[in-house]
Amino acid sequence: MASVNPFDVSDSEEEAERRPNETVDTERSPSEGAPGPPPGNPFSPPADAEPPTLLLSSNRTSPSGEGMSVSAAATSTMAGGVETRVSVDVIAAQLLRDQYILTALEFHTELLEAGRELPRLRDYFSNPGNFERQSGTPPAKDQVLGPGGPLNRAGSISTLDSLDFARYSDDGNRESDERVAVLEFELRKAKETIQALRANLTQAAENEVASQERKNFKSSPEIQEPIRPLEKRALNFLVNEYLLKNEYKLSSITFSDENDDQDFELWDDVGLNIPKPPDLLQLYRNGGSTPCSPRDKVDASVGVAFGDLPGNCVAREHQKKPDLLQQQQSEVVQELEYQLNLLNSEKQSLAEQIKKLQSEIQILKKSVSSPPPATLELCSSSSSSKPCSTNPSSVPSLDNGQYLDIRGVSEAGNDLVSTSTQNTSQSQQQTCNKATSQQRVQFDQPNRKLSPAFQQALLSFCRMCSESRLGAEVSRIADSEESVMLMLGRCLPHIVPNVLLAKREELIPLILCTACLHPEPKERDQLLHILFNLIKRPDDEQRQMILTGCVAFARHVGPTRVEAELLPQCWEQINHKYPERRLLVAEACGALAPYLPKEIRSSLVLSMLQQMLAEDKADMVREAVVKSLGIIMGYIDDSDKYAQGFELMLLSLGDPSERVVNAVHQVFIPAFAAWTTELGSLHTALIPSLLARIEKLLTQGEHSLDEHKLHVFLSALQSLIPPLFAVVLQNAPFTSRAKPHEDIPAIEVTRFPRPASPLQDMAIIIGNRELLSSLLLLYDHQLEHEGTTGWESLLWVVNQLLPQLIEIVGRINVTSSTCVHEFSRFFWRFCRTFGKIFTNTKVKPQFQEILRLSEENVDASAGNGILTKATVPIYATGVLTCYNQEEDRKLLVGFLEDVMTTLSLSHAPLDSLKASFVELGANPVYHELLLTVLWYGVVHTSALVRCTAARMFELVLRGMSEALVDRRAAPALVTLCSGPELSVRIATIPAFGTIMETVTQKELLERVKMQLASFLEDPQYQDQHSLHMEIIRTFGRVGPNAEPRFRDDFVLPHLHKLALANNSQTVESKRIDIAIHLFEAYSALSCCFISEEVMVNHFLPGLRCLHADMEQLSPEHEVILGSMIKECEIKVENRGISDAQGSISIASSLVGEDAKTKFLSKMGQLTTSGAMLANVFQRKK
Repeated sequence: MASVNPFDVSDSEEEAERRPNETVDTERSPSEGAPGPPPGNPFSPPADAEPPTLLLSSNRTSPSGEGMSVSAAATSTMAGGVETRVSVDVIAAQLLRDQYILTALEFHTELLEAGRELPRLRDYFSNPGNFERQSGTPPAKDQVLGPGGPLNRAGSISTLDSLDFARYSDDGNRESDERVAVLEFELRKAKETIQALRANLTQAAENEVASQERKNFKSSPEIQEPIRPLEKRALNFLVNEYLLKNEYKLSSITFSDENDDQDFELWDDVGLNIPKPPDLLQLYRNGGSTPCSPRDKVDASVGVAFGDLPGNCVAREHQKKPDLLQQQQSEVVQELEYQLNLLNSEKQSLAEQIKKLQSEIQILKKSVSSPPPATLELCSSSSSSKPCSTNPSSVPSLDNGQYLDIRGVSEAGNDLVSTSTQNTSQSQQQTCNKATSQQRVQFDQPNRKLSPAFQQALLSFCRMCSESRLGAEVSRIADSEESVMLMLGRCLPHIVPNVLLAKREELIPLILCTACLHPEPKERDQLLHILFNLIKRPDDEQRQMILTGCVAFARHVGPTRVEAELLPQCWEQINHKYPERRLLVAEACGALAPYLPKEIRSSLVLSMLQQMLAEDKADMVREAVVKSLGIIMGYIDDSDKYAQGFELMLLSLGDPSERVVNAVHQVFIPAFAAWTTELGSLHTALIPSLLARIEKLLTQGEHSLDEHKLHVFLSALQSLIPPLFAVVLQNAPFTSRAKPHEDIPAIEVTRFPRPASPLQDMAIIIGNRELLSSLLLLYDHQLEHEGTTGWESLLWVVNQLLPQLIEIVGRINVTSSTCVHEFSRFFWRFCRTFGKIFTNTKVKPQFQEILRLSEENVDASAGNGILTKATVPIYATGVLTCYNQEEDRKLLVGFLEDVMTTLSLSHAPLDSLKASFVELGANPVYHELLLTVLWYGVVHTSALVRCTAARMFELVLRGMSEALVDRRAAPALVTLCSGPELSVRIATIPAFGTIMETVTQKELLERVKMQLASFLEDPQYQDQHSLHMEIIRTFGRVGPNAEPRFRDDFVLPHLHKLALANNSQTVESKRIDIAIHLFEAYSALSCCFISEEVMVNHFLPGLRCLHADMEQLSPEHEVILGSMIKECEIKVENRGISDAQGSISIASSLVGEDAKTKFLSKMGQLTTSGAMLANVFQRKK
């Protein structure tokens, strides 16, 4: 028996033109192995043949037509070798009978596309009863089911996003709720079926006219054929795809809004089994080439291999084409008549079913305590309106009434599943909302016969107004989300100005939500402009609220809209007259940095902040700018911006405002260091650049160093110590072995210096405290036992950074307490950060090698040059004080003793030792230690060392407790005074003067008074010129601040005696020295309140003696002294008339303008010590 091909005769013109060499690609269904048709069926496949294949509708077609899926055709073998035509209706009946539902569906689609709809297949797939099984009740007796019974509901329908959790509550009404849901769904299916049948009827009625119009278009090519709905959806998809690929995102969004009935993310939304064509660019490039013949492509999802066709099949099909057209037209007429009858009967039955379902729903609603949240409001009078599903668990049905989206087949082969993507669901929901809102509400009309004009006139007395803007808004209620956004966009600009300033922040959520969702770009821009101008001068809390909203807006809309909509608002406010508005812009730039495109971050935003940093006059704005720059540095990834970042760091460090500089150290430098760490340039570029600038500064300022710039660079280096140590840890040989676990001991609280900000905390830089603790253990073990071989980052610190720093330290001015303090703090933080082992093994040896404190240098007459430089105080105060254990204190004491001995014996300047004592003396913790060092000098055998120790006492006594002075300092000074060397005794006088100035204990002051009196009254000191000069200098320094009784009873009388004795001095050089020192002392003491008795008995006589010396030695001083004497005499005379008015400065209250002018002019001509003259204008503390 020869095989009979049921597709011998083509069912359409397109099939007749297929090329004989087209290929067939079949897919095997998961339902393989399902029971086949009865054996007696003449169309059943042979026993050894593979079962038919069910195909799924998905994006499996290619633009070229290759690989297109084809349904399995039912073939059979006929006797006699005679080829006969099998009716398509027979094939459809066989497919339905054997439950090949999907194959039948594709066959039905092929026939629809060919213009030959088969009534059997149309009726089957239009009847929802063939695919639904009643839940909880058996099917009605008169309900017609499919040949194979109803399809089972697929379990995958109840996905997580489609479950209605409200129905699974504990109220015990779950079954009733499910029954309501099923009835609602079946009601919607019934209404959708009516709509689909009406659409099919209209389409079928237009087929005949459309075919005639196509013939006309073919005969007249200049007339363009109207676009079909399917073609429109396909072109819309390709246009949207082109806009997205070419970064026209806003145009794509607008285009999608204008075609909200189509899902542009899913090609299957265009139609079932419609092959996706090439993109627009490919179509344009191929537009000028010769179009492909229809024979080159397979138009349908059903086809057969060419080998299965007889040899003369194609020729025969061409001969029968006219007959086929006539047959097709007759079949259309028959189908239309059949369809009209079927629709009328179906409409009546469905209307009855709808009423039954509605009554059941109402009964079940009353029986359920809490109605389901997704209950659909029904209107029996609107049976022809398009229904909508608001229940998330409902199953989507026909797509636009003509496409059924089939996505999967169950393993049993008889479950039909129709699911949609999330975007499709959203678009359907929007369409559904619109349809619901468009349903007209029905009102009861009175049984009256009033004319419409009379009714309208009667209602006019209700006093409604819709002519104004607000009346129009009130009368037009929004019926969708989009219309709500449009309404808010129109109303908010009128609402905002009428809200109190103190409450306007309440509008921020409303403005932001509207700006996010409004479809019009101009309206969004206006709303954001309102947001940034909402409050005239927003305070901190209001700015934080606006920034929070801006960040939420940015997260919602994405970087493109942030750049296009938010940044222009910031740019407009950059030069606003109110600093609070500019502060908002500066803070917004930092807050929006993570949500901006990276190109904008490193270009526009960086330029905006740089301009504000350089031009803004408000400190708080520049502070916010610096913090935002730090955030930008945390997100920037353009290595070309490193130089700009470095310049911004230097610019902000040089800011005159302290709060701006603090922000640089707290935010900008840590963020910038983190970026340079990633670039690998922290220790190769950033730190060396700062060191080079410090060296250049020292070279240019050998005579007048710019200490402010030095502070700027050194403070930046200090802030880079934690990131540098992190680089050392993260690039160590042991880094890969660091594993945080519970057994690792916690880090000591004092292990690291207190960070200036969280960004300088080592645990935050590394990641967490557990990992840092593990790394520190391995770090200490590596330094102590394994060395630094192969550890490049640490070797750079030891071999390059430290030597360069020590060399810089040796070049700074030791007398500059500011520079010494800055470098001391730097080395202290450096050593504390890198740890004790590193300090002892790497830092201290390098300093000790340079200082060379050895025995052979002690007696050298020339002295050791390095000991006179700032290296000594910085090593003592910055390195040796890092750790305060006993061995560390002993090392510091020994070093200071050696330096004091070496400098004293070599007659070198003591500036380095003084700087060390001043720096250490500022901290009371080191007072005991310094007294221990000085006691070593007190008992030293060399008078030079004892003299140095005596001079150092003056530096450490300030700030020292009286108990410590009484217990240790005063006895040491008395011991020094008991020695035979006069120079040692003279060296103790400033220290005794400091005790007079700072101590209030009477017993101690009496002891000091006795010691000083011995210097003045002992005959052996009468001719000691240097001793007298030191006493006068000390009296002038401490007299204004000393106890008044001590000043009146001791200081002024002895100054009178010294002035009187100086009148008889024969050596002119000694006489002039004493006279100048006396002038400075009297000038300082003149600001003090002096009693009338002391003024008459000691102060005025002393001035007159000094005036006598100055008449001969220094006429310029003589004029001032004359004015001082005259003023004192006037004061004495006035006190006899009235009570004293308090302490009045003689120099500032001279009588007459001539006296004042003369006094000031002569003061400018003096050549005496400026420090002493400054005391003239001091008030008593």
